[in-house]
Amino acid sequence: MILAVLAALAEPTRLAAIRMLHDGCEHCVCDLMSRLDASQSRMSWHMQVLKQAALVVDRRDAQWVPNRLNPDLPENIRVLIDAALSEEIAT
Repeated sequence: MILAVLAALAEPTRLAAIRMLHDGCEHCVCDLMSRLDASQSRMSWHMQVLKQAALVVDRRDAQWVPNRLNPDLPENIRVLIDAALSEEIAT
């Protein structure tokens, strides 16, 4: 699991999406697209990578599919995400 997480966080758009989702709220792909300047297909692909790494979960709500940070992440993965987000600020 840790290698999938590291690979997912290594890509700038995915790390930026994690930064947005780190607020604890749900965000649909359209929100992420507009704030991260990504196409729908590209943002959906990035979200799929984050889901496969178990960093993000989603739920269907009619035609919307809100995404959020996985609330069941192990503590060591949360620490890793916090460190990645802190490093991004520092650079």
